[in-house]
Amino acid sequence: MQREGVFREMKQRRSYEKPSERRIRERAEAIRRARKLARKQAQREGTAPMPKRSSWPTQARPMQPSATAPRS
Repeated sequence: MQREGVFREMKQRRSYEKPSERRIRERAEAIRRARKLARKQAQREGTAPMPKRSSWPTQARPMQPSATAPRS
């Protein structure tokens, strides 16, 4: 439902939106969707770089000495 924009639309309908503002918003949304589609197609074809993956979850962190470990 979130992907289809139902929640966003419900939130927008809580208050009145002028017709001119609605047209501007809808055009901006259409442009955003078209750019996203073009970017995805370019990535599939190999003409655009793939998005960088964050290396945070895969980074190895150095082990911290435990406070409860017995000392020799």
